[in-house]
Amino acid sequence: MSALDWLIVLGLNGAIIAYGFRRARGTSTSGEWFLSSRSLPWWAVGLSLFATNMDNSEFVSATGTISSEGLHFLSAHTFGGLVGVTLATFLIVPAIYRAGLYTNAEYLEHRFGPGTRVLGALIQIQYRTSVLGLMIWSVYLTLVGVGGLRPGLAWTLIVSLVVLSGAYTAMGGLRTVVATDVLQSVLVIAGGLAVCVAVWQAVGGWDVMMAELESLGTAAEGLAPGLAAPDLAHVSSFRGRDGNTSPVVIFIAWILISSGWWTVSHTSTQRMMGARSLWDMKMAGVLGVGVSLVVLVFTDMLGLFGRARFPDFAQPDAMYPHLIATYLGVGAKGLVVAGVVSAAVSTFDSMGSSMSAVFTRDIYARFVSRDRDDAHYLRVGRIATVAILVLGFAYLPLILRAPTMLAAFRSVTSVFVTPLLIVYLVGAVTRTNRRVGIFGLATGGLYGVVGFLDREVVDVSWLPAWLTGQWEAFVWAIVFTAAGCAVAALHPRWRRASPVTEGVAPSGWLAKSSGQLGPIRLHPFEGRVPLLASPVLYTGVLAAISAWLVFGLFW
Repeated sequence: MSALDWLIVLGLNGAIIAYGFRRARGTSTSGEWFLSSRSLPWWAVGLSLFATNMDNSEFVSATGTISSEGLHFLSAHTFGGLVGVTLATFLIVPAIYRAGLYTNAEYLEHRFGPGTRVLGALIQIQYRTSVLGLMIWSVYLTLVGVGGLRPGLAWTLIVSLVVLSGAYTAMGGLRTVVATDVLQSVLVIAGGLAVCVAVWQAVGGWDVMMAELESLGTAAEGLAPGLAAPDLAHVSSFRGRDGNTSPVVIFIAWILISSGWWTVSHTSTQRMMGARSLWDMKMAGVLGVGVSLVVLVFTDMLGLFGRARFPDFAQPDAMYPHLIATYLGVGAKGLVVAGVVSAAVSTFDSMGSSMSAVFTRDIYARFVSRDRDDAHYLRVGRIATVAILVLGFAYLPLILRAPTMLAAFRSVTSVFVTPLLIVYLVGAVTRTNRRVGIFGLATGGLYGVVGFLDREVVDVSWLPAWLTGQWEAFVWAIVFTAAGCAVAALHPRWRRASPVTEGVAPSGWLAKSSGQLGPIRLHPFEGRVPLLASPVLYTGVLAAISAWLVFGLFW
C-alpha cells in the first residue's frame, strides 16, 4: 500500500479512536457505564448493532467460505439475522428490559436460579472471546496480504488496536462504544461497498462471472466435495464437507448460529437494553439487521467473483485481502483497509464493554464481592475490559487448524450457544419451574462437548456422523436441550413449583444499581405508534426480501 493509503487508514481510525477518548470523559455511574442509563435512540443502537455484527472477520470469512463452499452462507445473512433479531427484540430482550436487569445472564437467575446465571455468563465469555480470535486473525491476514506488513509489525499494530479500543471502552462504557460505532459503521459501509464495486467492474459483471464459473466446471481447486464451480451460486448445492448433509439442515443451522448472536450474546443485547424505549429497541434491531443484510449480500458475491477470477486460489481465508490488493488502486485500497480496521475496532470495544459487564455483574458482584461502592465495580469493569480482549488471542491455534475461520467458529458455536438460546426462549415464553434452565443447559451442553471432542480431538468411531457432525450438531443441540427442559418441567416434584423468583432478589450493589435505569418507556410518540413507524411492518418487508433472495434467486 502507498503512503496515501496508510494515511487514510491511520487518519480515519485515529480520528475515531480520539473521538472515543473524548466521549469517554464524564462517565461516573454504573448505570451510565453499563447501559448508558437507557437513553440511546433507535438509529444509534441500530448502527452500533450493524458495526458490531459486521466485524472484519465477517468480510474475510464470508468471502473465503463462499469461494470454496458456495452461497449457503447467505442463509445466515438473510433469514438467520431476521429470525434472530425478531426473537431478541420481540420476546427475549423485552422480558429482561421490563425486569430492570443489566445483563441477559442476570435474567437467567431471575428466571432459573444462580447456577444457570453463572453458566450463562461463562458460556457467553467463551463464545465471544472465540469470535475475537477470528477478528484478530482476519486483521492479520489483511494487514499482511494487502498492507504488505511484516508479521511482527502486523502483530504490533493489532495489539495496539486492542489496547486503544480497550482503553476508551474502559473509560466511557456503552455510551462511548455506541458513539464510536456510529462513525465506524459509516466507514465499514463505505469500505465494503468500494471493494464490491471495484471487483464487479474488473470482472465484468454477473453474467461474465457466471460464464467463467461454467467454463471451470469441476476443474477449480479447493472446492468442497461434490461441487462444481457453477454450483457455488446456489444455496442448496453445498452438502457439507462430507457431501452427505441435507441443505435444509445447513439452512436451519445458520438460523441458529445467527439467532445465537442476536439473543445469547450480550454484545448485541446490551445495546438493545440501552435503548430509551421498547419501540427504539425493536426499530434498532430492524435497522441493524437490514443494513447488515444489504452490505453482506454484496460481500457474499465477492466469494463467487474471486473463485471465477482465481480458480486455483489455495487459501480461502486469504481471498478477500487478495481481491483488495489486486483490484483496488491508491486511495480506494486505503479506504477499504480503513473499513476493515474500523470493523475490528468497533467489535473490540463492543465485546470489551459487554463481556466485562457480564463478568462484573454476573460473576464478580454476584458471587465474589457483593456490597462494595459503585466506584469499585466501575474499576473492576474497566480492568475486565482489557482482560476479555486479551483472551481472544487464546483461540488462534484452533482457528489455524481449521480449513476456514468460519469452520472453526461453527464447531465452537454448537457446543453451548444453541442450548443457551433454547433456555432463553423457554424462560421468555413459558412459566415453567426454575429447575428447567439448569437441566436444559446440562443435557444440551453435555451433548455439545461430546460432539466437539469427537469432531476436533478424538474421532470416536462408534459415534455416528449424523449425531456429531458439524451441521447436524445444531439440530441435535435443540433436541437434547429440549429433552432436559422437558424432564425438569414434567418431574412430579418440580412441575408444581412456582416459576416466580422467590428469595433471589438482588442485594447489595446489584440492587442499588438497578435504581439508576429510570422508568420503562413503551415508545416516544404521543398516543399510538404510527403505521409507518411500526417495527412489525419493516420486519415483514425484510422477511419478504429474505425469502426472495434465498428461495427465489439463489436456492
